[in-house]
Amino acid sequence: MEISQEARADDPWPGYFADRGHPGAFRIGGGAEGVVYRLVPGRVAKVWTGRPPIELTRRMYADLARHRLPFATPEIFEVLEHEGVLVTYERELPGVPMGGGHPEEEFGRELPAHHAPALLTVLRGLASVPGTDAMRRLTFQGDGRPLWQGHDRFQDALAALVGRAVARNGGALAALVGRTVSPPGAAPAARVPDFGAGVERTLDALRSLPTGPVTAIHGDLVPPNIHVDAAGRPVAVLDFGFCTTAGDPAFEAAVTAAFWDMYGPYAEEHAAQLTRLFADRLGHPPETLAVYQAVYALISYDLFGMGDDDGHLRWCAALLRRNPVFTAS
Repeated sequence: MEISQEARADDPWPGYFADRGHPGAFRIGGGAEGVVYRLVPGRVAKVWTGRPPIELTRRMYADLARHRLPFATPEIFEVLEHEGVLVTYERELPGVPMGGGHPEEEFGRELPAHHAPALLTVLRGLASVPGTDAMRRLTFQGDGRPLWQGHDRFQDALAALVGRAVARNGGALAALVGRTVSPPGAAPAARVPDFGAGVERTLDALRSLPTGPVTAIHGDLVPPNIHVDAAGRPVAVLDFGFCTTAGDPAFEAAVTAAFWDMYGPYAEEHAAQLTRLFADRLGHPPETLAVYQAVYALISYDLFGMGDDDGHLRWCAALLRRNPVFTAS
């Protein structure tokens, strides 16, 4: 989530909140799901984009709150609608973001010292929460079908989602990159060579994974979505919904390692470092983490754009080109 306290002259929402008794409301952040305003200390409002399943989300938050996690999670107090837009009044979460909210934020070669222990605390905490019916009924961003619908296993549900996502725009990953982005005089090259065979290898590996515990999955543990205190300890996790579900905690660990640093100069090195850390400290087989990382690229590649200039599409293509499961001969 992008964090900002700038007033925007064309923003009607501070006036709306003032009319409802909150004259000091100001914008504090925004992301794919909506914009957040601070109303008073301890209370915020979220103006949602689109029509999310608010009642399911509210139930999911309540499911999380029933467990003694070492960090706070969101709580919805009230749901309103204004001119067709959903607005939720929620608890303000403590701490400050681990990252500034920009996807191209760059880390140095060494990640900040508190990142690894904070991530391990969050991953272990979420893995301690059993998956619930509300979590299973949520949809993945860009897909209109509840992830678990028609499936009894997380791996089979994900395999079906991969099939739908690849059918939707998979040609964009397999397509030839145009000459405008190739070296002068060079022939176009496949963005992801041998794409169809790679998808099949990934699906075979995914379906062969053993059935394990089904726990809460946040699905988007990027630096802005974890708040820490002055000592770097995680005190809140927010922005559930983008890929929130119930599933294998190894999936959460795998995708967090992959996208914690997406675009920095040491991004690939950091992804490998965190993958090794989570395999060692959380007991997830490295091969399982590799499968889930390939799966994530295949189900999220087209969520932000379809052109050669889209950073997320290029990131997914690069991940697949180096993934040992996708590229195995």
